[in-house]
Parts: sequence; structure tokens; C-alpha cells
Amino acid sequence: MNAIKYSATVKNGKLDLPFIDLPEGTVVEAILLVNQSELDETSYLLSSDANRRNLIESLKELKQPQNYIYVDPSAF
Repeated sequence: MNAIKYSATVKNGKLDLPFIDLPEGTVVEAILLVNQSELDETSYLLSSDANRRNLIESLKELKQPQNYIYVDPSAF
């Protein structure tokens, strides 16, 4: 058995993989491994109105450099 590994992102409900030159009639077995941690984090952050509001507020704060805390590494 030979293995070919690709990483791809679903776009518009479709998985776009590069062309694989295999002979006509070749039988293949595909196993899709979904990166659950990314999906779980996004789902959690958007799971409630409170979480959604906190996320939006945090993103707004990131756009304001006066809120940044700068650390001098030489002080450590």
C-alpha cells in the first residue's frame, strides 16, 4: 500500500485537492482527519452572546495601540 498525504481547507463545502496522476480504475481509500481543536475553539468563542460580545470587544481593543503593554526583555 502506498500513501499520499495532503493538507487542504474546505471552501464552499468542497475539498480541493491537487491532481494525482493515477491509472484509470485505481481503487483508493480516503481517510479525512479534521483538526477538531480549531473547530472547537471557534465554536466555543461564538457559542453564546456573552462570548461573542467579549470576542468583539477584545478585537476592538487590539486595534488601539494605547492599550498595548510593552515589556522590556532586558529587564528579566
